[in-house]
Amino acid sequence: MTVWFIDRSLLSAITCMIVSCTANILAEAATTTVVKTIEAPEAFQGVAVDERFVYAIDTKAIAKYDKKTGKRIAGWKSSDKDKIIHLDSGVIVDKKLYAGHSNYPHVPMDSSVEIWDAQTLKHIDTIPLGRAYGSCTWIDRYAGAWWICYAHYEGKGGYDGIGPKRTMLVKYDDGFKELQKWTFPGEVIERFSPFSCSGGSWGPDGRLYCSGHDRPELYALRLPDTGTVLELVRTIQIESTGQGVAWDRTQRNMICTIKREERLIVFNSVGSAVLQVFQSEQDRP
Repeated sequence: MTVWFIDRSLLSAITCMIVSCTANILAEAATTTVVKTIEAPEAFQGVAVDERFVYAIDTKAIAKYDKKTGKRIAGWKSSDKDKIIHLDSGVIVDKKLYAGHSNYPHVPMDSSVEIWDAQTLKHIDTIPLGRAYGSCTWIDRYAGAWWICYAHYEGKGGYDGIGPKRTMLVKYDDGFKELQKWTFPGEVIERFSPFSCSGGSWGPDGRLYCSGHDRPELYALRLPDTGTVLELVRTIQIESTGQGVAWDRTQRNMICTIKREERLIVFNSVGSAVLQVFQSEQDRP
């Protein structure tokens, strides 16, 4: 039998190395790194992104910017005939920009999905959502379905005695027929309060990344195996203080946010330790 003896100082060094590596992984998992920013006066409510361009969404205006140069390519601004009240975050699907829209801060809450040609920013269609669940703050397309968040607030724009606990995620089919719905976990609702969920985008790891209204945080959520409450996987620190978010699906680890106080579009690199990419399509929700 062979007996191996390890010097205590060497063992101590190995232990320190393991602890250090673990700490680095945990740190990576809790933060993002700002790669670049683009000045955009419209970067106040939300953001959307495709292969070449990024779209800044204001309450009643949208602008399209070149991702590489930051040059403003096109813009759209609401007129009285458009009856646009409050736009929020969106997503680019099949060369169309879909954005959440509501009558915030008016009540009863009424919502719709507004659609633009992504090339020209010409408004082309409206999908009425009615007064079913709250104020539509974002829409995303993922795993063959549409996902829409309906926000509730304390005070302005909300119903007395309800607040953000009523905020809801609803899954729709291609024709916007409701399939399933979920509420948000209590620990995330507390971080939203007194506002609600302002942005959401499905990540490459099959997690739903959501933002609140004003905290520099992203909440990585997953669908529950049972029940109707989303599960918090981790909280990630970002430099942007809430509002819209959008994964750049042409780059595996890039998520776009906004800094509304500075009117900036922010490109954030997400560390590999954050992303746990599913190996097969059937693993996705």
